[in-house]
Amino acid sequence: MNPKQPEAGLSYRDAGVDIDAGNRSVELMKAHVRATFRKEVLSDIGGFGGLFALDTRKYTEPVLVSGTDGVGTKLKLAFMMDKHDTIGQDAVAMCVNDILVQGAEPLFFLDYVAVGKLEPEKVADIVGGVARACKESGCSLIGGETAEMAGFYPDGEYDIAGFAVGVAEKSRLITGERIRPGDVLLGLPSSGVHSNGFSLVRKICFEHQKFAVDTFIPELGKPLGEELLIPTRLYPKACLPLFERFEIKGMVHITGGGFYDNIPRVLPENCSVTVDIASWPRPQIFSLLQQWGGVAWPEMYRTFNMGIGMIIVVSEQEAPAIHRALAEQGEICYRIGRVTEGNRQVDLKGGVFGA
Repeated sequence: MNPKQPEAGLSYRDAGVDIDAGNRSVELMKAHVRATFRKEVLSDIGGFGGLFALDTRKYTEPVLVSGTDGVGTKLKLAFMMDKHDTIGQDAVAMCVNDILVQGAEPLFFLDYVAVGKLEPEKVADIVGGVARACKESGCSLIGGETAEMAGFYPDGEYDIAGFAVGVAEKSRLITGERIRPGDVLLGLPSSGVHSNGFSLVRKICFEHQKFAVDTFIPELGKPLGEELLIPTRLYPKACLPLFERFEIKGMVHITGGGFYDNIPRVLPENCSVTVDIASWPRPQIFSLLQQWGGVAWPEMYRTFNMGIGMIIVVSEQEAPAIHRALAEQGEICYRIGRVTEGNRQVDLKGGVFGA
């Protein structure tokens, strides 16, 4: 066998990987990343690992809490709109909100961006969104990876995943084990669809209804894509101050699985919840998705956040003070339900579900 010889020696760039473009991406994102650094960060960009010095004097028994997630098929919307500066917030939010519900303060974050062909400006937009969200959440972006995988992703497409680490005092971990019948559910509003249910969103909007991302929706007062691409809300600023002042018995980040699958994850075996869905305003986008797709209401509440992105479970006695504390921060809060005796069931009442 005589293998064919190229006229000139092949290079990594000939195989579709541009090291120079990778280096340019790093240069473009440096300012965004450094802006997130807390005082505990010991390393700079470009090392083989991120260094973070945990302040052990602040805790008696520090527990590290970690979480990882991606953005999912919402990425397809970013590709369709060719808008990439907000999707990084979704990656951060899905991770920091998850560790927050354990009572953890987010400390640092790492991201992973995989592309078919590396476009430095696009990667800088993506990581810029990650960095802004990290700064808003109070955590440092101390590391990441940009992988150029020629031929693996279609042109213009990429994937992003995130990894967050936080810390909590062991005695103040939020586990749900102290939840009792009679406790109250307080709901913090979402910013929209967040990052879950987009397989159904895309099927309803772009396959069934044949909308385009620039289709103007009068009920929303904006193009459809603009509404759907609103990034997932970050909850650390709203919730972290509560941990110092109140007994937070349980927290629920409403993501895939909606109300029915997420709330039971924090309930003890002897508890259920009743949720009054008429107790908060449902954003118009959810009513439109239901109408456009003819989706059954229970399916809507199993798939989407329906306007509530975070639930806090507290005692009846502390609920008014927590409500006031949130209001003092400018946060809207709704009393949306109550813990009952039961076997980790979720009962939705009010509105379309009746009394």
